[in-house]
Amino acid sequence: MRKAKPKKRLILPDPKFNDTLVTKFVNNIMLAGKKNLAYEIFYDAIDIVSEKTGEDGLDVWKKALANVTPAVEVRSRRIGGATFQIPSEIRPGRKMSIGMKNLIGFARKRHEKSMGQKLAGEIMSAYKDEGGAFKKKEDTHRMAEANKAFSHFRF
Repeated sequence: MRKAKPKKRLILPDPKFNDTLVTKFVNNIMLAGKKNLAYEIFYDAIDIVSEKTGEDGLDVWKKALANVTPAVEVRSRRIGGATFQIPSEIRPGRKMSIGMKNLIGFARKRHEKSMGQKLAGEIMSAYKDEGGAFKKKEDTHRMAEANKAFSHFRF
C-alpha cells in the first residue's frame, strides 16, 4: 500500500461487562445494523451458559473463544504453474476475528429455537473442545501440518 496505513478504529467497551472483546463479538453477531438485538442475543447466551455450567458465563465464553481460535492457516500460492497450499502464522487481530466468525457461523447453523440458545450451545460445546467451530480449527491445523513441506515458499 502506497499511502499511510488507515487508523485503527476505537472500539468502546460494552455496557454490561465493560469489555471491548465483547463489543467486537457483538459487532460480528449484528445483522443490518441492529446492535441492541445483537447485545440481547449475546447476553441471553451468556445467561444460559452460566445457568447450565454453574460457572461465570463470560469466563466460559472467553475459554471457548480461545479454543476455537486458530494459530496457523494455509494460503494458496502459484509457483511455476502449480498451486501450493502454504502454511503461515496468523497475526493476532485476524486470529481473534476468525475465531469469532467461526463461533457465530456454526452457532447460526445449529438447530435450536432462538439465536441466543444456538450461541449458548455452540459456546458450551467449544468450551468442551467439541462442536463445529472447534472442528474447523482442528481441520485448519491439520491442513497446515500436512502442507508443512511447502513452508519454505512462504511469502
